[in-house]
Amino acid sequence: MTPQQPSPTSRAPSRGATPADPRRRLASPKRFFLGDREIITVGLERRVWQDLYHYCMTVSWPRLFASFALLFLAFNLAFACLYYLRPGCIANVNPPGYAGIFFFSVETLATVGYGDMHPQTLYGHLVASGEIFVGMMSVALVTGVMFARFSRPTARFLFADVAVVRPIDGRRVLMFRAANARQNIIMEASAQLRLIRDTVTAEGYRYRRIDDLPLLRSEHPLFVLGWNLMHVLDERSPLAGQDDASLAASHAIFNLTLSGTDETTGQVLMARRAYRWDAIRWDHSFRDIISTGEDGIDRFDYAKFHDADPLYSEEEAGADDA
Repeated sequence: MTPQQPSPTSRAPSRGATPADPRRRLASPKRFFLGDREIITVGLERRVWQDLYHYCMTVSWPRLFASFALLFLAFNLAFACLYYLRPGCIANVNPPGYAGIFFFSVETLATVGYGDMHPQTLYGHLVASGEIFVGMMSVALVTGVMFARFSRPTARFLFADVAVVRPIDGRRVLMFRAANARQNIIMEASAQLRLIRDTVTAEGYRYRRIDDLPLLRSEHPLFVLGWNLMHVLDERSPLAGQDDASLAASHAIFNLTLSGTDETTGQVLMARRAYRWDAIRWDHSFRDIISTGEDGIDRFDYAKFHDADPLYSEEEAGADDA
């Protein structure tokens, strides 16, 4: 795949660095997935401090706690060294030596001094004041990050593992299935479906093309249980004339996005699912998950949510091909 040519402004080097500048620090190669497509990016400048908030919001919980622990340890080791430069600046050091000063630094950084060890010189008071300031800022920042992570809205939208192509009302439709696993009310839910594929222009230029696939109903007033999302495969559809082989040749990916407002919290929830071309089941139908018992109560069996069955037997399919 040939990438699009960057504009002249996008090729301009960042301030103080050029592509050939040996001082330019490059980030490590990053690996991510677009659907099932694996992509590795290289050549970007490392901008750790500019993306620190994004790192804190996206890193796993174990790595986040490990990062906070390393920073806590590094700050205390550094301030303990400053105290150690002036012997006698801290009174009643216990245990004697660097270990006692280190534990005094821990108490000071956390602003929980027990009163036994305390600064007794001007130098000790100055370093302790600086450490208390750093400790207060650290507590404020860590508290903000933890609150932001816990309060971030999360959607429990369930997407079927496959999509199907089947006739409905005399028209062939591409159908996806979604559900609200939390089973609360999602108000004014909306959905968007897009096709991403490789395309070659008449000039031989190859690029990644994005087409909108209109849905028969792209909005749901009360998304509580399930939702079948359908796109009609007619002559106006970007999928007109496409089949399994042509979608495979263009490395097609279908990107389905759902969003809506949680009635309980008032927060906007969003989720997406990418489907590769080989997740489409042609001439299949989703297995029915709704049944009504003798008591007249409807039951939803989500154990069948991902199942799809062929519409025709092998003999019927062979007859149609003949």
